[in-house]
Amino acid sequence: MSALPLPSEPASIDAIYREHHGWLLGWLRRRLGGAQCAADLAHDTFVRLIVSRESLVLHEPRAFLRTLAHGVVVNHWRRQDIERAWLDAVAVLPEPLAPSPEERLLALETLCRIDAMLDRLNPKARTAFLLSQLDGLGYAEIAVQLKVSERMVKKYMAQAMLQCLLLTNS
Repeated sequence: MSALPLPSEPASIDAIYREHHGWLLGWLRRRLGGAQCAADLAHDTFVRLIVSRESLVLHEPRAFLRTLAHGVVVNHWRRQDIERAWLDAVAVLPEPLAPSPEERLLALETLCRIDAMLDRLNPKARTAFLLSQLDGLGYAEIAVQLKVSERMVKKYMAQAMLQCLLLTNS
């Protein structure tokens, strides 16, 4: 297969779409077992390709698309896990306290954004943040659990707080 240039020109992306969409759709169907979900994620993969706007030459367009699609699928599965946990939590609420569909959607979107923010942190910073915010531990206690200095815990918390600020400003 010849290399296809991928500048930000729509014609190049159009050519990649025409040549590889069917293949990508089949690849996703085999992994997901559903045509509708595969079609949605194929669309999301090409959106990610368009948004990347990088000027590069694709010597192996299918390998590149497969890499993009893999990330899209992982995000899809993470979102499903978050949605399932959220719905399980909401299901036990009495009817008058249950959130409206709009509130559910907003809460789910917020949870997904928080999950993405936590995923951007290195594992120790994420753990320090969660121990502080969910378990109410102080920096000294977190330092003992993580086997790091209290100063390092402060650095981790600063990293996490920066991500929180970026989350609220986006």
